Amino acid sequence: MTKRIFSFLPFLLALVLLGACSKYNKLLKSDDVDKKYAAALEYYENGKYERAGALLEDLMPLLKGRSEYERANFLYAYTKYHQQLYLESSFHFITFGQTFPRSQYAEEAAFMNAKSLTNESPSYNLDQQSTVQAMSALQEFMRRYPQSKYMQEANTIYEDLSKKIELKTFDNAKMYYQLRYFLSAVIALDNFRKNFPSSTLNEEAAFLRIDAQYHYAQQSIESKQAERYQQVIEIYQNFVDAYPNSKFLRSAENFYDSSRKALEQLNKTGQPAAATATTN
Repeated sequence: MTKRIFSFLPFLLALVLLGACSKYNKLLKSDDVDKKYAAALEYYENGKYERAGALLEDLMPLLKGRSEYERANFLYAYTKYHQQLYLESSFHFITFGQTFPRSQYAEEAAFMNAKSLTNESPSYNLDQQSTVQAMSALQEFMRRYPQSKYMQEANTIYEDLSKKIELKTFDNAKMYYQLRYFLSAVIALDNFRKNFPSSTLNEEAAFLRIDAQYHYAQQSIESKQAERYQQVIEIYQNFVDAYPNSKFLRSAENFYDSSRKALEQLNKTGQPAAATATTN
């Protein structure tokens, strides 16, 4: 008897699924706006966002002028978000805010636009255009709704995105150094310090700037070497003042000592300096 029951289960399940699909297809073709809207809400509440979205998309032109039109647009944007179609949800949340600027949902829509773009933000080592767009949307949201109940979450998200930009900027600066574009590295590392004054990476950035400036001086033509070795010494002195106990201190001292020796040699002989720094 038990075996018989189990043998019928796949068949019964198929009937249930077929019935559900049949009901949904009838709703899609239905002209009954109220019934269709009620079904869309039911699908949404049950987490069937693709079906809810399809019904709402059909309904919205028919709901214009009715009280349900506003909420239908808002929920439609959410159906895209819940399906992880974040660029689409961003677009529809923006459109909602433009269409219903005085809506009770306008604040939430603005926040969800920013959150949609945040979900498009990739790992820090990839292109960060989406991250910049998300940060811009968050800034606009925080400007418009400074007392929002979403403010704490918005600040947390913004800090996380800022960290990505910080890491990406540092990696870009290091890449110049690794490619031996030493002048570009010096400039990029200094800009990193200015743009991210509180970064935990500033110590390493400051050391790499000494390293890059030293190699830039070493590669320079004779007439420019003295000036550029002197810049190594100045950058080193600033580094020591800022990080007297740095783990990079010994290596930094090597660049400092080698730069001083190179300057002495240039002053004595007028020939290109041959001093070579070593890192530990």
